[in-house]
Amino acid sequence: MISSMTKYSFILLNGQQEGLLEKLQELGLMDITRSVKPIDEHSYQLLSEIELMDGLIQGLKNTSVPEGTVPELIDGDIVRLSGGMLMRYADDTNEIKSLQKEIASLRLWGNFDTTLIQKLEEAGVPIHFHCLSNKQFNADWENEYALSVIEKDKNHTWFAVAGEDPLPGEIAKPECNVAEREKELEEKQKHYDRVLQRIASAKERIPELKSRRAEALAKLDLYLAGASAVPAAEDSIVTMVGFAPSDKEQSVTEALEESGVFYLKEAASVSDNPPIELKNNKFVGMFEVLTDMYGRPAYNGFDPTPFISIFFLLFFALCMGDAGYGLVLILAGLLLKKADGFKSLAPLVITLGAGTTLVGFFLHTFFSIDISKWEIFQPVKFLFLPDQIAGFAGGMVLAIVVGIVHLCLAMVVKAIKQVRVKGFANSLGTLGWTLLIVGGVIVGALALVGVLDAGLTKWIIIGIGIVSAIGIFPLNNLQRNKFANVGLGLWDTYNTVTGLLGDVLSYLRLYALGLAGGMLGMAFNDMGKMILGDGSNFVTWIPFILLVVVGHTLNIAMCALGAFVHPLRLNFLEFFKNSGYEAEGRNYNPLKK
Repeated sequence: MISSMTKYSFILLNGQQEGLLEKLQELGLMDITRSVKPIDEHSYQLLSEIELMDGLIQGLKNTSVPEGTVPELIDGDIVRLSGGMLMRYADDTNEIKSLQKEIASLRLWGNFDTTLIQKLEEAGVPIHFHCLSNKQFNADWENEYALSVIEKDKNHTWFAVAGEDPLPGEIAKPECNVAEREKELEEKQKHYDRVLQRIASAKERIPELKSRRAEALAKLDLYLAGASAVPAAEDSIVTMVGFAPSDKEQSVTEALEESGVFYLKEAASVSDNPPIELKNNKFVGMFEVLTDMYGRPAYNGFDPTPFISIFFLLFFALCMGDAGYGLVLILAGLLLKKADGFKSLAPLVITLGAGTTLVGFFLHTFFSIDISKWEIFQPVKFLFLPDQIAGFAGGMVLAIVVGIVHLCLAMVVKAIKQVRVKGFANSLGTLGWTLLIVGGVIVGALALVGVLDAGLTKWIIIGIGIVSAIGIFPLNNLQRNKFANVGLGLWDTYNTVTGLLGDVLSYLRLYALGLAGGMLGMAFNDMGKMILGDGSNFVTWIPFILLVVVGHTLNIAMCALGAFVHPLRLNFLEFFKNSGYEAEGRNYNPLKK
């Protein structure tokens, strides 16, 4: 549901806006029309401070500190200290990796005396270091040159040559021996361990960084709100506009009266472009994130979230189509509750898992196994979806029926909205189409279940057709010529019939995705049975379990991806198009601390 908004217009002496904005920030209910991005050096500095805090918080979280590390207490400015420690951590990590790599290379040459090599070079006997593949290395060189093989593996040979050296494969001379580098690595590791102790202490102060970030964000929000003030009367006064929910009007009015500012208030209209606050119950509120992916509704529109909450859940469950997979999603949702950054998504994942479990039971599928054949479920077998309905696959018929209901609901919503916005007389065309399609579907459904006999059904359909035709053709637009209306009505008829047919067929994807996931899961089950055999050999159970677990894990991941994207498409395209939904609103973003 879209909350109604009250518009507040402020007229202030230049310089008063800062005090008012601080008061409104404490109140936390007023959405001031303001800039949404930095506009000058001060706002850029505040944004840079926020980004710095984000980087430090994320850096500290990503830094792995071994268990058992005793934190070393650090005092002082946490921003400066944590920034310096993260830089030292990165430098030490890179240096340790570089030293380890160099030591591995030096070990090939052994712990030689670097001063002796220097003395030989000064005496005119330089030492050359080489590395060649075993195919390139010639063993006769040992008899022709002062050559000594240092190391050899299955692929390469490392050797040194004293004096004259015309041989290929020469590499850079090691600057030191392995003992020197190992000592350097030991010192660097000690420094690295101390840095980790200080980072462990900094991790305990992450809440302090978050608090600093929140303060900077509040300052930026306040500054941008103040920058929206419009100078007037030669800059002696400024004007500002804000919006607050109408049900909070008393709290806002009391706060403004205390501040002593001059303001005007009135009910917000569409032309004011007020912010949109969605007000839904806890269940529907979980799905507001999906509405925001498309865009908030116009102020005179309707909130699609209640419809999305029901049909997205149903579509997702049909695409997954497996009670076992639903239980896995519930478990995943419970684990997300413990993961920072994903806690807000946990209730939605659990809800989707519960819906999948329920629908999967109705489709009698558990980890791609048909449970309708299990003896334990025979007493409740009447709850399962039949494999065949009127000669067609039960899942296919269910997908089409759900799609028709979804589209009919969209058309009813569109008709109600249009009557509310344009009036009854200017909505006769839309009402005609709604009566023809929705009324026809209802009458057809009643006839199929035997409530209406054939004769009565025929006369009701004829009556619906005549009344609908009057609205669709001659009266679809009262401001146009009647003959023009008939021509445009024929064109609308062609577009509506062909469009609706394609829209209805789009819902077959619900059946197709569920079928594909089920077939792939069955394939993994069959391969597992082939490996397991009769189960008498214990050794075969290990590959059987691995194959089934890995196979179903991959299948769940692929099914979940399809079950998210395609139901979203059916809501964003088919439902929104047929309901006339317009995402023209902006989010309600109250100024607050």
